[in-house]
Amino acid sequence: MNKLFLFLFLLPFFALGQNEISIDVHEVPASKGKISVAVYNSEEGFLKFDQVFKCDSIAAQKGITQLSIKNLPEGEYALAIFYDENGNNKLDTNWLGIPKEKVAFSNAKMKTFGPPKFKECAFQLSSNTKINVSL
Repeated sequence: MNKLFLFLFLLPFFALGQNEISIDVHEVPASKGKISVAVYNSEEGFLKFDQVFKCDSIAAQKGITQLSIKNLPEGEYALAIFYDENGNNKLDTNWLGIPKEKVAFSNAKMKTFGPPKFKECAFQLSSNTKINVSL
């Protein structure tokens, strides 16, 4: 009986964090390099490499590359995606800090004078969600 009680008590905690974001990255120029995605869960940490909530990368497929981020709790998130063409695991930039590799964001695009803000990219996650972005 104690095991049943413990199981029923802990079940809600195991159910948390079971959401998945499926991401379709469109306009991938070639089947070389990687597509990398960073998931952010706060405005303060947005686009800071040391404050990424979750991340993943997958081999690039010309046209559309699909990847997913699993086991996310409900909450507000923003995605930053880049095409790591040379596969060096970093976003290459010029001497001004402007990306030399293609980038994309959830719900927003790169601005003329910099990246969008967290709130422009943010979305609520409360169930499995599919996101489409174009590089």
